[in-house]
Amino acid sequence: MNTQNSGNDDVSIKLATYMERLDNYIQTQTNLNESICKNLENIEEELAEVSTWKNKIYGMRTGIVALGILVLHTSAVMGSFAAMLHWWDN
Repeated sequence: MNTQNSGNDDVSIKLATYMERLDNYIQTQTNLNESICKNLENIEEELAEVSTWKNKIYGMRTGIVALGILVLHTSAVMGSFAAMLHWWDN
């Protein structure tokens, strides 16, 4: 009978140790999941910010192209005007 009580005590100790380790594992996994979720939220916010900057850069690029076309057109018009004045002077 002493052996049986000793065996039950040994199983109880192993079970308690297992349950404690399981609780620690569950807590660690919960903390890890919370950390991953926070990092994913930060990544989503940063991607939204990058998308906003990308749209601003595309807008600036379009404005620069339009300004370049305007300068090119103005140069062509002024060049033709100067050529007409030169032709009339001769």
